[in-house]
Amino acid sequence: MQINLSGHHVDITTPLRDYVTSKMERLERHFDQVTDIHVVLGVEKLRHKAEATMHISGGDIFADSVEENMYAAIDGLVDKLDRQLKKHKEKITDHHRSEGSIAREL
Repeated sequence: MQINLSGHHVDITTPLRDYVTSKMERLERHFDQVTDIHVVLGVEKLRHKAEATMHISGGDIFADSVEENMYAAIDGLVDKLDRQLKKHKEKITDHHRSEGSIAREL
């Protein structure tokens, strides 16, 4: 998984980069088919905004979060991506029984 991190009116410091990287590793535990993530951190007056586009097999997932603190915005972003990733994983999982078990019941 490759993480591209950029800032919009904010400097990306090493602690901020490490924090984003550690939080995004949590997402890879749930779904291992993540190819890359593009994260944009921005500041507009007192609003700290974190947004991300996650490229996975089967499509893209986008989420954003706006908070008063950048670290809180990153936490909210990761929570939203995590929920969407679990929902995507549930969609692609085949929940139907195999044909052999249906034939035995009839």
